[in-house]
Amino acid sequence: MYRISIADFAALLLVSLVGCVAVQEEEEDSLGVALSALEFVNALNPNALNPNALNPNALNPNALNPNALSPAALSAIRDPGAAGDLSRQLLSYVVGCAFLPAQSFSFSWTDGSGTVHNEEYRGIIGLVPDWSTKPLGLMDQQWISACLASRTNWYGVSVTISSRGTPSAIDKTGTLELTTYTHLEGAFWGNLFAPSPYLNACYDEANRGHSRSLLRDCAAGHLTSGGAVQQCGMLSIRGSCAAYCQQLNTNGMYYPSCVNNLTGIPESTTRVITVFLP
Repeated sequence: MYRISIADFAALLLVSLVGCVAVQEEEEDSLGVALSALEFVNALNPNALNPNALNPNALNPNALNPNALSPAALSAIRDPGAAGDLSRQLLSYVVGCAFLPAQSFSFSWTDGSGTVHNEEYRGIIGLVPDWSTKPLGLMDQQWISACLASRTNWYGVSVTISSRGTPSAIDKTGTLELTTYTHLEGAFWGNLFAPSPYLNACYDEANRGHSRSLLRDCAAGHLTSGGAVQQCGMLSIRGSCAAYCQQLNTNGMYYPSCVNNLTGIPESTTRVITVFLP
C-alpha cells in the first residue's frame, strides 16, 4: 500500500488507495469528454470515485497547483502501479469538484513500458476555483469534502448525477434540471480536513430502491447477498435525510444544512450537497 505523510503532501488527498482497473479510468475519461457544455453549467457530473480513495491521512488544504506539489506527492501521481492509478483518479475528482471547466491541472507520468502519459484534468463543478492560488478556508473544505463524498460510487461505475446546494455553481433554482432529475437520492456532508475527519450521508426513504437500481448505493447503503447494509468506505450512513437535515429548499431542491458530526445538531455552517437522479 502506498502512503504519504501529511508533512510530505502539499496539495491534495492521494494516498492509501487500493483496487482500481484501467477500464474504469478510461470509461470515466470518455464520459467526461462527452458531457455537454450545458451539463457542465448545470453541474451534472459523472461519478465513479472508489470509496477506498476517501482516506484523510494526507489531506492538506494548500493551493491545488502542480507547482505546490512536493517530490513525494509528484511521485504518488506518477507511480505507474495500481496506487498511482487511484491517486490519479482521486486527483481528477478533486479538480472536477473545485475547478471551473476553463481550469485544469496538468502533469505527466511514465508507465512500466516507458510510455509517457500527459494528463490534463479539467474542472467540472467549480465549487472553489480560487483554490488554484490560495489555501482552502473552512467552508471550502466542507464543500470539497461533500463533493467527493457525493461522487463516490460503490461499483466504480459512472452514473450522471445532479449535484445541488447553496453555492451559485450548484444552485439549480429555475433550471430545467429540476424537472429532468426528479428522484431525490440523499445528501452528503463532512470535512476530510478536520482534526477528526468525517463524512456523512443520508437517504430519501422513498427512493432507496430507485437509487440502488441506478447503481447508486452510497447514500442508501449497499445490500449484500445476505441482506446486510454496508457503507461506502468511511461514509457514515446516518439514516433518513428527513430526520437528519433541515427542510428541503423547495426552490433549489437542496438541504440547507444537516446534522453536524461533532455537535449532533443542524448548523448553518454545515455545507451539504444534495443529489438527485433521473
